[in-house]
Amino acid sequence: MDETLSAGETRPLWEPRGRRRQTPAMQNFLERVYSDGHINNKRWDDLYKWSIHETNDFWHLLSKFVGIKWRRTPTRAFEPGDTMRSSRWFSDGTLNFAENLLPPPDGRVVLISIAEGVPITEWTGLKLWNDVARCAAALELAGVQPGDRVAGVLINGPEAIICMLATAAIGAIWSSCSPDFGVQGIRDRLSQVNPKVVFSTASYNYAGKRVQNLAQTEEAVAGMSPKPRLVAVDHFNRGQDDFAKFCHSMSLSGQEPLVIRFAERKFSDPQYIMFSSGTTGLPKCIVHGVGGTLLQHKKELFLHSDLGPGDRLMFFTTCGWMMWNWMVSGLAVGASLVTFDGSPVHPNPAVLWDVCRLQHVTHFGTSPKFISVCLGAPAFDPNVNGELEDLRTILSTGSPLLPAHYDWVYQNFPDVHLASISGGTDIIGCFMLGNPILPVYSGEIQSPGLGMAIESWDENQNPVQNKKGELVCVKPFVSMPVGFWNDSSGERYRKAYFDHYGSKDVWRHGDFIEFTDHGGIVVYGRSDATLNPGGVRIGTSEIYRAAESLPFVSDSLAIGQDYGDDSRVVLFVKLRDGVTWSEEIERRLRSHIRAELTPRHVPAVILPVKDIPYTRSGKKVELAVSKVIRGEEVSNKDALSNPECLLDYEALKGLLKT
Repeated sequence: MDETLSAGETRPLWEPRGRRRQTPAMQNFLERVYSDGHINNKRWDDLYKWSIHETNDFWHLLSKFVGIKWRRTPTRAFEPGDTMRSSRWFSDGTLNFAENLLPPPDGRVVLISIAEGVPITEWTGLKLWNDVARCAAALELAGVQPGDRVAGVLINGPEAIICMLATAAIGAIWSSCSPDFGVQGIRDRLSQVNPKVVFSTASYNYAGKRVQNLAQTEEAVAGMSPKPRLVAVDHFNRGQDDFAKFCHSMSLSGQEPLVIRFAERKFSDPQYIMFSSGTTGLPKCIVHGVGGTLLQHKKELFLHSDLGPGDRLMFFTTCGWMMWNWMVSGLAVGASLVTFDGSPVHPNPAVLWDVCRLQHVTHFGTSPKFISVCLGAPAFDPNVNGELEDLRTILSTGSPLLPAHYDWVYQNFPDVHLASISGGTDIIGCFMLGNPILPVYSGEIQSPGLGMAIESWDENQNPVQNKKGELVCVKPFVSMPVGFWNDSSGERYRKAYFDHYGSKDVWRHGDFIEFTDHGGIVVYGRSDATLNPGGVRIGTSEIYRAAESLPFVSDSLAIGQDYGDDSRVVLFVKLRDGVTWSEEIERRLRSHIRAELTPRHVPAVILPVKDIPYTRSGKKVELAVSKVIRGEEVSNKDALSNPECLLDYEALKGLLKT
């Protein structure tokens, strides 16, 4: 690499070389597209432009390249409609989601389960296949038919994967949430989809403490009509619990592998009903299709993440976050999964890194919040003696990665591909993510996803570069929702994503972004939380980047508050352990933010708090704090992982009267 830099240039933190595979799948796909005559140069820019301009050709070739298993092979990929929502995908093809994910029934280890207080357990391809076959047969015996709903209130473990695959195998629809959602959170979600069967974790350990869960699930489903069958899963007593009895309720042939009758499904038939975080009201029930989910995930995992046979993926997630669904699709590209349930910092932040080392994880998924914890841990070395030699890729999502996070990762893992990814439950995938054939620059997501025609729009609805704007997608893509559950007219779906720009038929995602000269993307946070003092639009992540780079700041949250005939920025700061708030700390914060950004970015008010509120999927909740400060009720506190911290902001409300 050329060590000389001209004025204004920045040096990549990582380039595709070293311990990376010799030829990533993305490079192979680029070569294939070039050899087929679709592009004239073997460059990423040409590949990406072709993928968004030749929609039918791209998705058709992609489906063959990533190896979709069809029951009936389609003759066409894309049929444009009058609107983005009415476009049709692979309309004459059929497939089965579970058949595409289930590995061959052999002796290869495909699943490793790690949970607090439970011995490490391995599943071979044969064991997973047979467990799914038994569960699928039991679901059919329980009266579950194609199109029915099955739900899980489960920890991130093998039973959740088995139940989902069994549901998909028979053509039913899967929904899940995390046991820590509480009674109301579970009820708000599952009561909207009326599952026939609900699998629920009986108890689990977190941070060394046993948490009983079955009673709250029983209470949550008690008032549903018809009442679903509840099956308890006890991973402390596997083989002797209700789940084991349920799966053996129907005798199957003793010949192995057991027979699975995969239901034939259309590409756009429902596969998942996903739930939004519900921080502003009842969670939205977003329906995602069989084929769109599968094809999008295989593209993102195989091409953008370079995950494939022989690799091991561990993503720290719960079954209430779409990253669980994304992670499970790693089976579809031939990878093995390592599931982890428990506290990521008990007894210290080394626990997840130890799992990566001991289980030879090649792809580790986490969040900026976890990296911040590692960054703030005194004398913490995640890669003791360089023993994480199998780790090739670190994936991060939930909120924007800050430059300090990039610095920490590359100080400890100079050869690892750090892939910041961003999308959401709404699309069960990513608009922008990592790219193994491009360099990594600090603070930037590497590239848009193939086939994702995204732009950044200014106030006049013009696409801009090197300027902050609204994230929009201007062309259809396969993982657009099939619709919302119980929204037959499609009105709620349309209003959620397509009404913002009136007559312009584009997907408005609700993120505030900027395209850089590198072709990368900087995410500034949710556009509905964008600050607007003096008419200048400021992304909250801009302030977080500056504030959280100071050594005494652990976390921060910024809101806009109406003040007179304008608005002002209020910054709440969580200090690191052992640091006491003082006028000097406030002065340093103001001075640093002004120096790093502009005087417009300097908050009008800075206040210390004990904690920052997060959703259960690791996203800061600016809107909830804004409501508290305005004296409004936060309607769905069950969506937060730490709702008790809102009392701290309630106490500060009097200091912020306007």
